[in-house]
Amino acid sequence: MNPLAELRYFFTALGYFTRVPVPRWVGYEPHYLNAAARYFPLVGLLVGGSSALVYLAALRVFPAGVAVLLSMAASLLVTGAFHEDGLADCVDAFGGAYTRENVLRIMHDSRIGAFGAIALVIALALKWQTLAALPPMRAAGLMIGAHAASRAFAISYLATLDYVRAEGKAKPVAQRLSAPALLCAALFGLPWLLWPNGPASADWRFAAVTLLVLVALRFAMGRYFVRRLGGYTGDCLGFAQQVFELSIYLMGLAWISS
Repeated sequence: MNPLAELRYFFTALGYFTRVPVPRWVGYEPHYLNAAARYFPLVGLLVGGSSALVYLAALRVFPAGVAVLLSMAASLLVTGAFHEDGLADCVDAFGGAYTRENVLRIMHDSRIGAFGAIALVIALALKWQTLAALPPMRAAGLMIGAHAASRAFAISYLATLDYVRAEGKAKPVAQRLSAPALLCAALFGLPWLLWPNGPASADWRFAAVTLLVLVALRFAMGRYFVRRLGGYTGDCLGFAQQVFELSIYLMGLAWISS
């Protein structure tokens, strides 16, 4: 393993998924992106950590609802709403088309339709209300865990499904992910589900049940992508990441409410 090459791949992932400036020496080659896929959950960890810090800092001044909104705004600013765009495009396409060709055409359209707008409003509102209803340290821990784990599950489709576009912004990423790379991504993304309240109160039962739910969702969405498209697009990965992230928040709230 070449440490300099691995650092280049990490910075490639950081530059692709966020607005954070990366060093110029990193450069860019299409094959960097596929090699960088294993670091996507690590980027999610950084995004979730920054959101949690904004949330905890804002709590010193504002009510929980406002603090959560500020943390969400911070994550949207850092990522450029990259995954939320995929959510809107997918819901527009799957909700407004019947044939594979029309689904792909609508996904490619940069304009947002009624289905996509409604999905965005519902998803953002659910995140806001769910996190605001949680105890502060649990909400902060779930932000970190959800951003990391959701990206690990989303890129797992690179290991099992085919990319369906001849060209596209996700094409360089979309080579088959090897088993070692997928394992590396899982190690970066999944252990944080054990930390909803801090290291002294890791809840193995919560993590185990949440993982089971995410695995079920992963296979259900994968089957749907194959049925509608024959595989996945970059928008499908963004859609999946949003579904996984929101599911973790809802599981966290359900866990303390039961």
